[in-house]
Amino acid sequence: MIIPIVQTKSEIANSVKKDLILEVELNGKMKFDQILDTINQKMGICYRLLNANVEYIDGNNFGSFQLRIYATHEESQQVEFFLNKNKLLNTTVEYTCRKYS
Repeated sequence: MIIPIVQTKSEIANSVKKDLILEVELNGKMKFDQILDTINQKMGICYRLLNANVEYIDGNNFGSFQLRIYATHEESQQVEFFLNKNKLLNTTVEYTCRKYS
């Protein structure tokens, strides 16, 4: 017996991956490399570091950085929850690249 798989519009929307630019402000409570390690290794999300302005003062990290991630809606929410839990100010913008044919 073949059972058809029916997906709702919200499930389809959640499974679509999008290019997102994530900007994070460091507050000195968490190290820059720990954040990147958590996003890549523990969450399994690949990223490209676009820009980083990080200062190290007495072992604390301050500044900001931008990442370009390719993630589903659920994965981006997971990253946002992680950053909010660690009290890191963050902004996410959908990135659209113009394609020429």
